[in-house]
Amino acid sequence: MNVLIIIGIILFVLWLLGFIFFRTLGWLIHIALIVAVILIIIWLLRSVFGLF
Repeated sequence: MNVLIIIGIILFVLWLLGFIFFRTLGWLIHIALIVAVILIIIWLLRSVFGLF
């Protein structure tokens, strides 16, 4: 697997765990989710569609 997709999956899992257990860090958790989604989109563009 590509490094970007691994980082994206890790950030998504951390976001999910943080969303469930640590409600006080909501803004930081959502930033992690946004970064994870951006990394997954970049991975899709690079590997599936052959861009970049």
